[in-house]
Amino acid sequence: MAQWRSFLYMLPQIWRVLARKPETVSYPFGPMELPPGFRGHVTVNAEKCRGCSLCVRDCPADALALEKDSRKQYRLIYHPDRCAYCGQCELSCAFDAIHMTSDFVRGSTQRATFTTKLVDHKEDDEKET
Repeated sequence: MAQWRSFLYMLPQIWRVLARKPETVSYPFGPMELPPGFRGHVTVNAEKCRGCSLCVRDCPADALALEKDSRKQYRLIYHPDRCAYCGQCELSCAFDAIHMTSDFVRGSTQRATFTTKLVDHKEDDEKET
């Protein structure tokens, strides 16, 4: 008898849940709506970057690396799979070269596809300008 009472109590609850709109996002069937203030992918204005490595030094997740060949030859490498998206690199950049966008980083099975060369200053580029 107690089982029937439990069932009769649950039946309206089940009906209410089934009749309600879903509370989850409609992502696979519609566009992904990111909340305001979402910090996504890191972008760099290569012309403003001076290779000072302040962003690399202050990155808590070690997502940025600066490879220097000489004073005017350097590469800024970004690893989004390590990034904590905290925005510290943007705050640390003294030349306003780094910005966080609201782009979504796509998934991949190959880790090498995540490594991005943000800045590639060569000495030849400096002589031409």
